[in-house]
Amino acid sequence: MTTRWLTLAALLGIAFLASGTLGAAADVKKPSEDDVKKAKELAGQIAKGGDATVFTDESLLKLFPGQFFVGVRYRQYPVAMLPPEPLMSFNLFVVKDGKATLIKDGLEKYFKSALPAVKDDATAKEAVKAYLLLAQEMANDGFYKFKMMDDSTKVVAEKGARKATGLVMATQGGNGEITVALDFDDAGKLAKATEGGKLKPGPRPICQATKLLDADPIVRKMAEQDLLIMGRAAHAYLMEQRAKANPDLQKAIDRMWQRILEDDK
Repeated sequence: MTTRWLTLAALLGIAFLASGTLGAAADVKKPSEDDVKKAKELAGQIAKGGDATVFTDESLLKLFPGQFFVGVRYRQYPVAMLPPEPLMSFNLFVVKDGKATLIKDGLEKYFKSALPAVKDDATAKEAVKAYLLLAQEMANDGFYKFKMMDDSTKVVAEKGARKATGLVMATQGGNGEITVALDFDDAGKLAKATEGGKLKPGPRPICQATKLLDADPIVRKMAEQDLLIMGRAAHAYLMEQRAKANPDLQKAIDRMWQRILEDDK
């Protein structure tokens, strides 16, 4: 993720959707594998060294046709990877027309500028889902898993204006929720986005792998429990520690990973 940042402006292009309206019947065109790969590569030209993911959820494809959202996350545990300026531990890019744009001023500002006018309740719900899909990634350190609570997604309409609300719950990596309320004016444009909720993280990689053979059985048990709670998200950490471990600890790490896989079935 390091080219000279003087060239950042040349690599980044500001991508905005033309104004329009959106209804629930909008067709969703599935992106090709090649398109997804190119979007990931464009973000990677700027953000080298991070873990990039292209989000192709239906709500995003429907509301932002021709655009890809690419998240790039830098590892925070057990030793944080320092991202190059102006990037942070998690970064969200929009890729459109062969250009990658870093969203620097938050989701609300981008949604206000790029989301077409919403003219029905069904599309207002899609907008909430799309917002939450991105908001959960921006709050994720790589260990959370979230679930969209579809029953909580609601729309209240009054005199042409709409207020759409929803939430996602943390199901792994900690507990808590992320909420959002989107206020649309009588023309269907997003006037305000209000985020809320609170997350409490669970165990994160510190030194658990090195304690799997500790002489104290309580220490061993605590390390095992933490790793089981982290689940598959601990894989990169375990493999990194395995590469530095002696043969006995390598075997213990392998046994731990098998337990994680079996526990996750």
